[in-house]
Amino acid sequence: MANTSARGGAVRGFEHPVAFWAGTAACSIGVLLHLPMYYSARHMGYQMSGMSPDAPMVTGMTLILAGLPLVLYGLLPRRSGELARTAARVRVRPLDDAPLRAQHVILLMVMAVAVTIDVMKPATLSFITPGVAKEYHLLPTNKHSHTTVAWLPLFGIGGTVLGSWLWGSLGDRIGRRASIMFAGILFVSTSICGTMPSFGWNLVMCLLMGIGAGGMLPVAFTLLSETMPKRHRGWTMMLVGGEVAAAYVLVSSLSAWLTPHYSWRIMWLIGLPTGLLLIALNRWIPESPRYLITRGRVEEAEAVMARYGAVVSTVPAPEAGPGLAADTAPTDPAPTGPGLEADPASHRGSVIDFVRRPMLGTSIAIALLGLGVGLVTYGFQQWVPTNIQRLGYSAVASDYVVRNAALIGLPLTILAAWMYGVLGSRRTIIAFCVLTAATLIGFVVAGDSLAHNRLLLSVLLVVPLSGTSSLAAVAVGYAAEVYPTRVRTRGAGLAAGMTKLGGVLILAVVVARATVPSIAQTAVIGAVPLAAAILAFWWIGAETKGRSLEAIAGEELVGEPV
Repeated sequence: MANTSARGGAVRGFEHPVAFWAGTAACSIGVLLHLPMYYSARHMGYQMSGMSPDAPMVTGMTLILAGLPLVLYGLLPRRSGELARTAARVRVRPLDDAPLRAQHVILLMVMAVAVTIDVMKPATLSFITPGVAKEYHLLPTNKHSHTTVAWLPLFGIGGTVLGSWLWGSLGDRIGRRASIMFAGILFVSTSICGTMPSFGWNLVMCLLMGIGAGGMLPVAFTLLSETMPKRHRGWTMMLVGGEVAAAYVLVSSLSAWLTPHYSWRIMWLIGLPTGLLLIALNRWIPESPRYLITRGRVEEAEAVMARYGAVVSTVPAPEAGPGLAADTAPTDPAPTGPGLEADPASHRGSVIDFVRRPMLGTSIAIALLGLGVGLVTYGFQQWVPTNIQRLGYSAVASDYVVRNAALIGLPLTILAAWMYGVLGSRRTIIAFCVLTAATLIGFVVAGDSLAHNRLLLSVLLVVPLSGTSSLAAVAVGYAAEVYPTRVRTRGAGLAAGMTKLGGVLILAVVVARATVPSIAQTAVIGAVPLAAAILAFWWIGAETKGRSLEAIAGEELVGEPV
């Protein structure tokens, strides 16, 4: 699969296209072979608990296990070990004064779809847990059970933490586009979670689903930060990140519409068409020019940069001498400060960089923000449908309450994008943290009285459902701006992982206690780290508004444009 560049050169789609498409076909057919057994359970309300896998399901699982390595081989770059040694000598500089082009708009639309598909996976956990608990006779539905349904979201969100950190590293090592494609194949493959007869296999598939879903946001934001002009970078990333709220609206609507007829399992099976849609959009997803030039594919890098209005610069490696390594390039002194790196090319990027100066202060602020977002998303949001049903609402009514609140809150996404672009990143983060924390306190004050006031319940849900999604986008987008190029994708992955780590912590508590916390309890748990994040950004948060990536990270471009 090849595209033709503006200069007439061929832009390769994949390193090994035959292997990639053969693996994609094997995984897709493998998922389809799981559907007959699901359909055979229609007379039992699609409850498959206790059923034994049939021959088509076993064959399908075999195809998936064979297809995934083929897909990975098709995407894996040649001599990937050399990437880390050459990445330090590459710089990608956006043309800050360039206007938005049609290619920018197309990329924004594709990334918005990709983020929506990605966020639908963990968001689905909130709506299927009541049905899963009922079918497998788990706590809290079955008071006599010794197993809690909280194991399912714990495995799923735990997978997203691993995926955020893993995909952050892969984005720098095998390429942004390749990482997105492999995540899409995992979306397709793990949709078979909807046909697993046993709860144990649901946990395994949910973990793999989380690993696939965890890395889309940091990779997408890194792509946008490297291609968007300076004055448009902030608000465009926030708009794409705002698709988190749109995904929640979509999932809640699908749940209310489909689960009464096809059970909770249909919500996982949706992963097949949505994952294939992401694969179909691959031709509009550019590979990182930084990755391309380190692979020696200079013409392809030039073609991509010409389309997006950026310049690729390389730093020639000097001859080795006393005190100077062969893969080290000298640079002019760069300004230092919170999150700034004085000599970005002096050594390879490492996760250790995040916990030592000068990045330590920025990393602490981002970690606190991510932790608060995770505790609200997977402590508060995760149990909203369950807790609303505890207040006396039916399952369908609770889905519609959540959907209506998320719909009302969609304008918060536009507000966050406007604030990020006009008022700046630091003020936006502080303002949304204050707003979210204040709303959570409202749940503590109102308590069980919300059972009799549906309007107040819907209004109070607006900010924790939609505002928190904007905060999650802000956290990852901010990290994609403040960290140096050599660790940018890993920095965005760190932020995304922290937004999930809070969920792992609260879900682990639920599993240990074997009981679901109330709305008031989850509200308090989420408000505390948000308050700490407010103080952290007030004192040490760096402003990114109107600054180039190189200026924010303290980097300087060295060398001649390619």
